[in-house]
Amino acid sequence: MIRTTLPSRQRGVTLVVGLIMLVLITLVVTSAFTLSSTNLKAVGNMQFRDEAVAAANVAIERVMSADFTLAPAATSQNVDIDQDGAVDYIVNVQAPVCVRAAPITSLPATDPDASICAIGSGAAPVCFETFWDITATVSNVGAAALTGATATVRQGASKRVNVTQLGTCT
Repeated sequence: MIRTTLPSRQRGVTLVVGLIMLVLITLVVTSAFTLSSTNLKAVGNMQFRDEAVAAANVAIERVMSADFTLAPAATSQNVDIDQDGAVDYIVNVQAPVCVRAAPITSLPATDPDASICAIGSGAAPVCFETFWDITATVSNVGAAALTGATATVRQGASKRVNVTQLGTCT
């Protein structure tokens, strides 16, 4: 009969190695969770920033669609991006600044303004192409305010006006 002898004492190496592996796996899972939540916050902030830029563009379009050339003034506009009836962003549009005005000396006959922009008496131009700088700063309200996402959009614009709408733009 063959007898096997048992070691007189156990060293516990397997237990130590198992505990080290368990700690390493815990660290990997914890870092993966932290990284994924950080990425989620970054993507959410990018989405709110993109919405803020879109809100600024909406406000600038509203200003440009109005007759702002005679008396440019600063405005504050409420913008509802998701069309749910609640204000999502408040956009502060600074007073549009006229950069320059260029007289229109001739237009192609196919241009709709060709007849009204004909040269007046004494060869004085009747119409001008005005160039404007419009700046809109967005502050957000509601859930978007938690992220602190803001945006400032600066837009160049051109508007054709007749001499009576020229105002202070020279």
